[in-house]
Parts: sequence; structure tokens; C-alpha cells
Amino acid sequence: MKLLLDTHIWIWSVADPKRLSRRVASALRSGRNELWLSPISVWEVLVLVEKGTLRPDRPAEEWVKAALEAPGTLRDAPLTREVAVQSRRIALPHEDPADRFIAATALVHGLTLVTADERLLAVRGLPTLPNR
Repeated sequence: MKLLLDTHIWIWSVADPKRLSRRVASALRSGRNELWLSPISVWEVLVLVEKGTLRPDRPAEEWVKAALEAPGTLRDAPLTREVAVQSRRIALPHEDPADRFIAATALVHGLTLVTADERLLAVRGLPTLPNR
């Protein structure tokens, strides 16, 4: 399976793996699954650090670099024009650009989104692996 990690799943997998459900932790460890990350997640981490919402144990850019090199190869999910257009078609109850781009990335590239975000889990037609 091709799994796109939502930003919080990526953060938890590196910094707080106990927050992952058994099913999600197993899926992330399985060598049979491809793990993907949107560049928007890197941007979102940097924004969260700037706002003080996320406090990594080192400077933000160092944390991102280490997290990208953590065990389990992460593939870069392309941020394309098609993803940008799709991001505006998604019916979400809020305007969070990161959520829109991440959901659109999953749809455009045929990826299953791993998330605990109930708003994303409720998007019709979006393949998801819930962290519950």
C-alpha cells in the first residue's frame, strides 16, 4: 500500500510513536508499504514551530532534516498543478491550506492518507488509514 503521512502522523512517528495506533504503527513498519510525505508537511512543521505550537528538541530545520532521515524511507509526494487545483475541489469544513494540499496529494497520486484528523477522515472518496 502507498501511504501518505499526515503531518501529525509524521511528527508522532518520529517524536512520540506511542501516539500511533497499533494498526498504523504496524503499517509504517511494514516493508511492504511505501511511505510518502508531502512537502506541505515540512512547511507545516516550520509554521508550527514559528507559532510555538510545536517545540522540537532542536532547531526546526535540524529537526526536519533528522525526521526525514529517520528509519523508513519517505518518498516525496510531488506538489503539482493538478494537486493545487484538486485542493480547491475538496469539501472540507475549514480552509486550512495544509489539510487541503495533503488530501489533494493523496487523491491525485493514488495514496492512502494516514491521519487522526476526523475532518479529513470524513472527506468522501479520500482513501484513509485512521489512527484510532
